[in-house]
Amino acid sequence: MGTITDVPGIRVGHVQKDTDGWLTGVTVVLPPPGTVGSVDVQGGGPATHETDALDPTTLVGTVDALVLTGGSAYGLASAAGAQRWCEENGRGFAVPGGVVPIVPAAAIFDLGRGGNFAARPTPDMGYAATAAAAAQKEGHDTGRGNVGAGTGALIGRGQYKGGVGTASATLGKGVVVGALAIVNALGLPFEPAVQFSLETTEPPPLNTTLVVVATNAVLDVAECKRTASASHAGIARALNPSHTLADGDTVFCLATGAVALDRSDDAARQVSLITLQSAAADVVRLAILDGVAAAGAVSTPAGEYGAYRTA
Repeated sequence: MGTITDVPGIRVGHVQKDTDGWLTGVTVVLPPPGTVGSVDVQGGGPATHETDALDPTTLVGTVDALVLTGGSAYGLASAAGAQRWCEENGRGFAVPGGVVPIVPAAAIFDLGRGGNFAARPTPDMGYAATAAAAAQKEGHDTGRGNVGAGTGALIGRGQYKGGVGTASATLGKGVVVGALAIVNALGLPFEPAVQFSLETTEPPPLNTTLVVVATNAVLDVAECKRTASASHAGIARALNPSHTLADGDTVFCLATGAVALDRSDDAARQVSLITLQSAAADVVRLAILDGVAAAGAVSTPAGEYGAYRTA
């Protein structure tokens, strides 16, 4: 099914802890310098950092690193570590006196699943995951299953393991699109779907599916935004239900700009973008299914989160 690192220049690093009360981690997607990015959030319970900076109407259009983390809103602190690594390596938006790295982040809810509610990702873990990504070779294999931000992931009201999955597709003329998913969803990718009733008074668990779509195509920020929006269809195809009030479903899109799409006229531009965005939605679906398969989709009695360990 391929991997997001089939997109030239994209690297992924994972760091996790799964002992002594921990069951969480950080995943960093490190693109080549100058990569354009945007984001689309459609879940009702997101935990995000610096996503406003990726709006097409704002000043900066490039992304230096993307952080996907456990720990809910607490885990967003790991982005500071990724930012520190970027600053040390001269990556960021140039300002008088230095650079300001653009490091958006999003988190899943996994608090307490290892036994200790206070065991959540730190800036040092974000730094380590970024350094791990930078140390990878071009086209490296990507860790899957219960690694990185997917270490404590669950799906289906906490009945089954979730995790990290990835997929890619080649569209011709050298264009590649890939996806990485952290699957921690309320829904399930198989029947029977999670059932709800208006008489149910117990609140659903907190969840989120995080996705990074990457391509080597030339896209501007607005086109990245539209590609991220279109890619949410892949979440809906793979998980039932999706985009609920209890999910923080978020899709980032990165475009490294190495291969030009056909823009010879308006019709060619439309066909190129529709083809790319349709493929992006499909690789998102495949990445989610890959994450569930890699995690084993093993069931566990409710509350026994401590039984989960890195696959």
